[in-house]
Amino acid sequence: MKHALFFAALASLAVSVIAVAAPGTPVKTGEPEYVDAINQWRDSVEKSLRRDNGWLTLAGRFIMKPGLNTFGTAPTNDIVFPAELKGTGPEVIGSITVDAANKSVTLKLAEGVSMTSSGKPFTGERTLKYDSANRDWVSLGRISMHIIERDGRYVLRLADNESMVRKNFPGRVWYDINPAFKVNAKFVPYPPGKKLSIVNVIDEVSEEPCPGYVEFRLKGRKYKMDVVGEDEGMFFVMRDGTSGDTTYRPSRFLYVDKKPKPNETFQLDFNKTYNPPCAFSEFTTCPLPPEQNILKTRIEAGEKYRKLG
Repeated sequence: MKHALFFAALASLAVSVIAVAAPGTPVKTGEPEYVDAINQWRDSVEKSLRRDNGWLTLAGRFIMKPGLNTFGTAPTNDIVFPAELKGTGPEVIGSITVDAANKSVTLKLAEGVSMTSSGKPFTGERTLKYDSANRDWVSLGRISMHIIERDGRYVLRLADNESMVRKNFPGRVWYDINPAFKVNAKFVPYPPGKKLSIVNVIDEVSEEPCPGYVEFRLKGRKYKMDVVGEDEGMFFVMRDGTSGDTTYRPSRFLYVDKKPKPNETFQLDFNKTYNPPCAFSEFTTCPLPPEQNILKTRIEAGEKYRKLG
């Protein structure tokens, strides 16, 4: 698997969608233009989370075996969809064949079954693309699904756009906007080829590119954080003194959409820290922070955590 693409996809969740109102967004401190900009950003990540096939809709994560995998709600299937999806298509919707040697995944629908891809109906057999940049979503009524690959294992990820988690989601919760957590920082590159060992919430380990680190001062102390993955911006997986208290225990994310030049000063804004997908869904596997990104201070800014259910 190309893990760098996975981390880029996680980072893009914070910057890819623009503007609907988020419930309960506080506007209390700071310059009006700055507060407006942060609130617009919060609106965008709220909309991204609530969208069709978003993290709130996930209803299953099924590791497939090599060869044929039947799927649907019938208990005789290799992949058994949740009972609440009964009636969405036949009990055996079709099968997925995993050919690991040739790195191919083929969907074959049962006779009489039609699904859609990009809004266009199809029947019969088709190859499913599973790379992060060009992934096929296929849909039947309220359900959608796609394939992901993790270290040679092929996983069917199922979404239910009428899930109760999505319907009952009360909205993200945030700290008050505080300009004191917008700090000057400097990007320091590492020698080319440096990697970080990143562990996820189910103890899988991946080696990720680490192009450099940022250093900054906060509350009179100096800190450093490593960049995880490599694209045109900078992605951070972090934890701080609020983790497990007012914020999500495993980690929070922060993304800077443009990587500065080496040793160039830029603004690092912790008011834009946000929760990883696993804060909202049990069917995701999020990365944990490298040691240098566990900050021994309280970052009382950005997204808080409210347990769902």
